[in-house]
Amino acid sequence: MDEILQETTIHGRRKRLGVIADGSGLGDAYDATLARIKAQSIRRSTLGVAALMWICHSERPLGAEELCQALAIEIGWVDHSADNVPSIRTVLSCCQGLAVKDEDGSTVRLIHFTLQEYLTSHPNLFQSPHATIAETCLTYLNSRQVIDLSAPGFQNTQYTAFLDYSALHWGTHMKKEPSALGTAFALELFSHYERHISVKILLEHTLGQNFLGSTPRSSGFGGLHCASMFGVVEVVKALVEIDSVDINRVDDTGATPLIWASRGGHWGVIEVLLGRKDIRPDLPDDCGRTPISWAARNGHEKVVELFLGRQEINPNSADYYLQTPISHAAENGHEAVVNLLLGRDDVHPDTPDIWCQTAFSYASRWIASQSKTT
Repeated sequence: MDEILQETTIHGRRKRLGVIADGSGLGDAYDATLARIKAQSIRRSTLGVAALMWICHSERPLGAEELCQALAIEIGWVDHSADNVPSIRTVLSCCQGLAVKDEDGSTVRLIHFTLQEYLTSHPNLFQSPHATIAETCLTYLNSRQVIDLSAPGFQNTQYTAFLDYSALHWGTHMKKEPSALGTAFALELFSHYERHISVKILLEHTLGQNFLGSTPRSSGFGGLHCASMFGVVEVVKALVEIDSVDINRVDDTGATPLIWASRGGHWGVIEVLLGRKDIRPDLPDDCGRTPISWAARNGHEKVVELFLGRQEINPNSADYYLQTPISHAAENGHEAVVNLLLGRDDVHPDTPDIWCQTAFSYASRWIASQSKTT
């Protein structure tokens, strides 16, 4: 409104309104508002800037309670108090109108889509945002309150709004911006990880809600599995140096850390794991799928090429349904991977699976399905 009212004529105000409505010409207004945020008291200024950082860089929209709990966490603390959680009204007030709750009140968002562009185009506004978010998530997961949640029969859910986000996304942020402190926090989490409540949340999100069912939270899924799933190279490097860590350990799905890294196409982690002399790179999971099968299935061409350079890896490894890496790639429309495998003399593209489907059959079905959608 201030930007519009600064114009001295009706024509000028209409023109200015049109510029603002399409999202251009708002840089000066954002500059002025950020200056007002920073002119507040230190605590209010810090809270406002931190809230904008979370809203701008989170992996998904945050609920009001999630955001408030995230802002209450002090990095490195092991004990947190609900009394330290700010109200959403205070948070929004400190943001000086740049953040609002959606009409249904479920999430908090920036006031305009151009503000996201403005904030991301000014990298100096926030200091190491992804590292800060990862360290905050790990601090929360290592807190006494969350560790207590992992105890059998513990029912206190007062401090759990931030649990899902921290369990599912700390590694994504850390992969984007690793830090020594984040690595230390991750190793601390992994020292008691197998029965940690965040394992159940992560596996149910990844594999389906019925994966663990009524079984105990222990799943064989350890720290190296988790770091490999997220693709956090620095943490994987630290873990493989620990003598007691088994890099070929399988979880309850039969998956090794290498399989989890292959599913995600995490090249750096795969290089670290393959660099170990004790790695068994062709171990299948409970469905008979090897790391190269998963890489082909998910279209990770560079990873498949890396595996093809290893003599101990079978490029025709068949799972329990007799599907091979090339049939997995063809079924999912990964043309580059199919061509890469076809370039090998030792790949057999005509091998049928239990449904009598070959790689050519799957490729034909894929092309037909794409033709229908277009």
